[in-house]
Amino acid sequence: MKKNRLYIVLLGLMSLAFTACDSELDIEKHGNMGSMDTYYTTDDNVMTGTASLYLQVKSAYYNWFFVKNLLSDDSWCGGGQRGDNGEMEKLNEYSFDSNHGMIESLYSGMYGIIYKANLLIDKVEGETPVMKRAINEAKVFRALAHFELVTLFGTAPVVDHLLSADEYRQSNSTPEELWACVEKDLTEAINSGTLPSKSSADDAETGIRATKEFAQALLGKAYLFEGKYSEAASMLENVIGSNKYALFAGEYDDQFHAAANNNCESVFELQKRNDPEQLWNTFDMVYIMQGWRTSVLSYGGQSIMKLALGNYGFFNPRKSLYDAFVSWEGEDGYRKNKTIWNISQLREFGVDVQPGASVYGNEGYFFWKNQAYREDCAADMSYFQVGQFIDLKVMRYAEVLLLAAEANLQAGNTANALKYINMIRERAKLTPLTTVSLSDIKMEKRLELCNEGVRYQDLVRWGDAKTAMAEQGKQVPAFTGSDVQWNWQNTKYGFQDRNVLLPIPLKELELNPNMNQNAGW
Repeated sequence: MKKNRLYIVLLGLMSLAFTACDSELDIEKHGNMGSMDTYYTTDDNVMTGTASLYLQVKSAYYNWFFVKNLLSDDSWCGGGQRGDNGEMEKLNEYSFDSNHGMIESLYSGMYGIIYKANLLIDKVEGETPVMKRAINEAKVFRALAHFELVTLFGTAPVVDHLLSADEYRQSNSTPEELWACVEKDLTEAINSGTLPSKSSADDAETGIRATKEFAQALLGKAYLFEGKYSEAASMLENVIGSNKYALFAGEYDDQFHAAANNNCESVFELQKRNDPEQLWNTFDMVYIMQGWRTSVLSYGGQSIMKLALGNYGFFNPRKSLYDAFVSWEGEDGYRKNKTIWNISQLREFGVDVQPGASVYGNEGYFFWKNQAYREDCAADMSYFQVGQFIDLKVMRYAEVLLLAAEANLQAGNTANALKYINMIRERAKLTPLTTVSLSDIKMEKRLELCNEGVRYQDLVRWGDAKTAMAEQGKQVPAFTGSDVQWNWQNTKYGFQDRNVLLPIPLKELELNPNMNQNAGW
């Protein structure tokens, strides 16, 4: 019932969002709902405010997911042809500047989350369990937003309260100030005693909202990024030792589909609903953008019955990622074959490049783990495939184990580091390691979490980004089905020193004279 109640509140808010453009003259008023200062005084209103915060996080997911993945060395931008999405191409090729729409939307999206969180933290009155939980859930999401801002933008302002009119033009903060805010919010939320914990690894209901263990995992991740390795290892050990999470035990790729929503490996995911009647209130573009480019492929055999067709093909794996899988697992590696396919595997499945066509931004390899099935769709719309109800993953237990492996290795506890990386390898059907290095963890993390929005920030913090992506975007391929053609070249490309931080969006600088641009932009 709790799960259903949360969905009902969320769906009600989404319906309001899609009808808000109606003329106010046509809307019957039903009394004064009160001011911001008096609204958050009942459990029902606080529940509505909390649902609004979750929707804000969900609305920011698209830019959060695509910006970070496009900046990494895992994927080509793809699409229908050159220029199909110029903004995405600029990210993928490192030709963007400070006036970039998706970067601006990511930046403002994080502050949208912070604003909704601050409403609850500052305005909720009362001591009911619902109210206490709401405040600390809000602290978790405020910390998550500040984490993204410090790791991506570095000097974005800390906003830890609702701003008054004379505070709107905040100046830059420092990374130290941002990290302090992340630590404070997560520590308070964890110690509040108000965040729930799952009853077991198989509890699929409690984890649909922020749990104590999710907050601990975020704090452990923050400590690791700060270089506080002992603290990171200790905090992540709380999640592992809770025994409330486990690696998904079914076929590796099954965990990425709707039937496995909220499975034992989910630390936190944003909820989708299998409700055809609410389809146009709940659709998003995350999976249609990732699915293979339907218009240039032919489908036969089992592929027609299995796949949700009608996709745009904006994410194609790079050969370097495929080669990394082969070097680590072998040509017939179990996890490799559940994650990424070559053209021969595609043809065995009944899919091929149409005669005379080519797949833009493709070297002959295709992601499998992010392909939506027909059964993943509340309504299967091959003309515009946006009806998936696959939850949007924010953190998996596999990431927790790999964070813990790195933290323990850096803190000098190699036994734990070896144990945690071998848990990942065992699930991938790989031989256990007898010794472990940072290079091992880096490779395991790339393969396990590819295309899940973590690699770019890892490469930057490891100091590996310039080496990995120095020539990214120099040339762009297209795959004809028989060969790879490199018909597009750029003179401006690749990760440069300034890319250690993203630019503060130009719009922010134009509106706020107290803000300074990051170095090199």
